Amino acid sequence: MHKNQQLLFSIILLLFLGWSVNAQEKALYPKNEFRGVWIATVVNIDWPKTATDGVEKEKADYLEILETYKKLNYNAVIVQVRSVGDAFYPSELAPWSRFLTGKEGQAPTPYYDALAWMIEQAHARGFEFHAWLNPYRATFDLNKNLLSPNHDIFKHPEWMIEYGGKYYYDPALPEVQEHLTKVVKEVVDKYDIDAIHFDDYFYPYAVPGKVFNDTASYKKYGSGLSVGDWRRANVSNFVHTISTTIKASKPWVQFGISPFGVWRNKSQDPKGSETQSTSNYDDLYADPVLWMDQKWIDYIMPQLYWSMNNPRASYSKLVKWWAENSNNTAVYIGHASYKIRGDSDKSWNFASEIPTQIDFARSFKKVGGSAYFSAKWFMTKNFDIVRLIQENQYKYPALTTAVPNLKHVIIDTPVVNEYAKDSIHYTFTIKSPYNTKVRYMVIYGADHISKIDINDARQIVQKVLVRDNAETIAFSIPAEKMNQYKACAVTFIDYFANESTPTIIDLKKTFKIYSPAQPNENR
Repeated sequence: MHKNQQLLFSIILLLFLGWSVNAQEKALYPKNEFRGVWIATVVNIDWPKTATDGVEKEKADYLEILETYKKLNYNAVIVQVRSVGDAFYPSELAPWSRFLTGKEGQAPTPYYDALAWMIEQAHARGFEFHAWLNPYRATFDLNKNLLSPNHDIFKHPEWMIEYGGKYYYDPALPEVQEHLTKVVKEVVDKYDIDAIHFDDYFYPYAVPGKVFNDTASYKKYGSGLSVGDWRRANVSNFVHTISTTIKASKPWVQFGISPFGVWRNKSQDPKGSETQSTSNYDDLYADPVLWMDQKWIDYIMPQLYWSMNNPRASYSKLVKWWAENSNNTAVYIGHASYKIRGDSDKSWNFASEIPTQIDFARSFKKVGGSAYFSAKWFMTKNFDIVRLIQENQYKYPALTTAVPNLKHVIIDTPVVNEYAKDSIHYTFTIKSPYNTKVRYMVIYGADHISKIDINDARQIVQKVLVRDNAETIAFSIPAEKMNQYKACAVTFIDYFANESTPTIIDLKKTFKIYSPAQPNENR
């Protein structure tokens, strides 16, 4: 797309939306919007930067990613914690990842539980933590010398299929599905995550001249289905099992999938998109539409890694298709920040491409946010695009929204026991809620009580992690952040991402309230 075409598109889009000035401000700065970034660990794409980094450098580099994206007003990280039959955490089911420690099966030295630490640091900065697992990919290459003796390829070679220079778990085998379900359950049970996340790797992408040899499994389990229908059933059964397993353990933990961006082409199915591309249904044997219809997933995040008007698969047509064909789930869009100034499609040479994509996706009511692959592309490069997004689309913070299938009721409202201020801090003490498991508190500020509007992202001052379940929650905010306000509001955010009714405080006054402790019969 030429520069003048980009400009023309933006003008047409604004005219089409036809907002009033106030409504346009609200649309430009949505209060609730998912803003995620993938942090890829396989072959050290994003983190750790090398497999031989020491623990202190690993930690510093991870915190740099968090701080960078916090400044950009992102609110979720999608961290790859299992990529090739390994683990970024102590596991009974998989060896430590060589991408973390330099040698598969070797624990970090000095020892730390990398996943627990990453979650804690992400939550402390207001991020949701989505644990990203690749279930079916067993190895990244055929070099078994790099693998631990405890890798499944040695323990269960009968589970494996060699294809295209890698080994894969056979999705058809009941024992494989049972094992991979245990892998997911271990993470859900042991860690304070917000979501389990799968990406687009189900049955592998086609490799010319190669055959995915699951003939023996098909003969044993095919049950008269065509190969395609049988493979899709294998994947769908697994997705369903993972969904029920997660919810049985922790109902608030989301299950999200980021599939390839095309479900089916219209040439293959009248319900498909106007694209000429590989497809989920026909090539990867994945059926995201079924998963949404059956309410097995909480969010869908199609990877729309094309430019606005790509002739074979355009971003604009695909956003529209997913918005019109999604059901029962939150819909977020995956963006290809890795293609900026590095793709044969020259549209990616323009700084306006991703900002235009964000604006276009926001014009669809069903689309609730975006994620970006991957973290390094907005860390040390593409500063012009970072600045555009920071000064426009992501100028103000946003909170994630409770996804459709989760609980949508929050009972408690913050009760302020004490509020005081000095030249350094504003300090608040809030009574712990009786009925709500609270993840965060959010502080809003305005220049008068009558002007408090918790639906206005411009009024978000700070998101505060609630760390314990004591009788009171105490926190402080730097005075330099609060001095400009004459009033503030405080809300709870529960583990389902619901927000409570606000409690409003007149900052021109300070007060202390003392009352006898009440027994908490609901705990």
